[in-house]
Amino acid sequence: MGLLCRLDTPRKVQDFLDYGLAYNDSKPNTCYSPLETLRRGRAHCIEGAMLAAAAFLFHGRRPLLLDLRANPRDDDHVIAPFTERGRWGAVAMSHFCGLRYREPVYASYAELARSYFEFYYNSSGEKTLREFSVPLDARGLPEEWLYSGKNVFFVSRLLDAARHFRIVPARDEGSLRRADSLLFEAEMMGGSRAPLTRRRPRRYAALRDIEASRKR
Repeated sequence: MGLLCRLDTPRKVQDFLDYGLAYNDSKPNTCYSPLETLRRGRAHCIEGAMLAAAAFLFHGRRPLLLDLRANPRDDDHVIAPFTERGRWGAVAMSHFCGLRYREPVYASYAELARSYFEFYYNSSGEKTLREFSVPLDARGLPEEWLYSGKNVFFVSRLLDAARHFRIVPARDEGSLRRADSLLFEAEMMGGSRAPLTRRRPRRYAALRDIEASRKR
């Protein structure tokens, strides 16, 4: 409860997802409630989005979830949209930097969803985002989504069953350009062959300290 009190803006929620939680790579896949996610200290995309939605609910915002559906050669992604002064933004958890936070500058949730397209690609550089759902308001879910100690897969099933809208017409899929090679390299580079997407982000203050030490 104390943590949710502190997460009173979308930016603070995103900071917590980026710096306060490990990424949940457990197999088989999980779908833990926000309370269980906090207890375990790790989350993947839907768990991070549900935690964000729980923080939004606690502070009087609509607790929304939105599904981004990929083609069969990639994974789906879930984000937590929010609105400020009539514009849409999103909080999200991902290995990939480009699939995380969005500032509230988008005119609609459709425009917000499409903003993820260029950054949504698989290990072959294929752009894989195909559809986005209508936002799901978590206030209509059974309360277990917030506190259950077990998996709450009913949330992911409801998202999957929600109405989805096509981004790329099937006839145009074959003409899509691969992801920019420099962008792909930036996501994948890192020491000891560990891709950047598997490394924890650092706060800018820490990066400035590192840069200052290099100049000495």
